[in-house]
Amino acid sequence: MKRRAFITLLGGAAAWPQVARAQQSAMPVIGLLMPGLPEVSTNVAPFRAGLSQAGYDEGRNVVFEYRWAHGDTARLPELAAELVRRPVNLIATMGSTDAVSAAKAATARVPIVFVVGVDPVQAGLVASLNRPGGNVTGITTMSLDLSAKRFGLLRELMPKAERFALLVNPDNATAEPTIAEVRAAGAGRIEIDVLSARTPREIDAAFSILAQKRPDALMIAADSLFSDRRVQLVTLTTLHRLPAIFPFRRNVEAGGLMSYASAAYEPQRLTGLYAGRILKGDKPADLPIMRADKFEFVINLQTARSLGIEVPVTMLARADEVIE
Repeated sequence: MKRRAFITLLGGAAAWPQVARAQQSAMPVIGLLMPGLPEVSTNVAPFRAGLSQAGYDEGRNVVFEYRWAHGDTARLPELAAELVRRPVNLIATMGSTDAVSAAKAATARVPIVFVVGVDPVQAGLVASLNRPGGNVTGITTMSLDLSAKRFGLLRELMPKAERFALLVNPDNATAEPTIAEVRAAGAGRIEIDVLSARTPREIDAAFSILAQKRPDALMIAADSLFSDRRVQLVTLTTLHRLPAIFPFRRNVEAGGLMSYASAAYEPQRLTGLYAGRILKGDKPADLPIMRADKFEFVINLQTARSLGIEVPVTMLARADEVIE
């Protein structure tokens, strides 16, 4: 090979990584601001699926920039600011009102899409459900509205129970409304012990208290911590032989007794679809807040048998799925 041709070839080879980086940087970048742990999160896969339906696939025509808070909500403002400085074309967050608030405080320019369990208007995230305004939109599972339903299912399962426990994350904006909702559903006829946990260690501490109080059953409030720590929670409820209802199907798949929640992973998929529409030019201000309207009641019959619980036939008939 002639020396001039060889030098030209080397020069071209050296430029390949630069070209690849330029092509990648030309792709839109989605910042994923996630409150939990990457190794246990189940939110990203359905978000990718929805985004793919909108025509975007990670690595092909869109880049993801991940920021994980590892359960430390105090880090969310810093992580949101990092994504804005990156910069990203869109921020997506799922499962935490605090994460949406942090992203909203960090930018009024970058579009934000979310999944939350609260009424986003009441939480101050958007101006209205039909026309959110600003740079924020997304999907609500309205998990708070399901608290009374979950409590009712637990009472139906344990009709002779006189004492229930409720586990909440006090840092979650829905904690106090959930407590009020459950107490109202109990109508003073059932004693309710409220326990708090912000960290995995505090979950262990809460169950130590439960062992002393000995409630008849446990309701676990919706929170990303309790979703991420599903194996820990299932292990503890099994160890203490405590019937529990969970706010996520994935807890029951891990061995929990039962759950009532929005259809598994559908809100995250819809968030991916919204993200794709925004990347194509739609404005968040014009995209109405979608409300999850598909719900699933799941019972783990094997867990019920291990706890010595006879699930009423009427409940089994209403369940969307019975795990044997």
